Amino acid sequence: MRIVFTAKGKTWESPMDPRFGRMETMIVYDEESGEFQPVEIHTEGMEHGAGLQTAQKVIEQKPDVIITGNGAGEKALKLLQKYNVKIYIGAGDMTVKEAYEAFRKNRLHSQY
Repeated sequence: MRIVFTAKGKTWESPMDPRFGRMETMIVYDEESGEFQPVEIHTEGMEHGAGLQTAQKVIEQKPDVIITGNGAGEKALKLLQKYNVKIYIGAGDMTVKEAYEAFRKNRLHSQY
């Protein structure tokens, strides 16, 4: 399974970024290979459409799941649903590692 985390840093110990569209860093974790790859997201200066543009960047990573704090906006959510990417919310006050553990224990809520 490929999982994308919205983060404020590049490690397992980084805090989660509760925002989807304006996340600081997207961390892609491939459970099968163990690969852990941070990808910086640049949304500075965007007045509108950050969520949709971020969703497009996320889709390029071919994730099965996104773990975030507050979830995606309506337009971004529709695009992610089209690609059957599941979104789990409620991890905004955790580290990336804590969010992963909460996901594995079914303690996060599904936005889609």
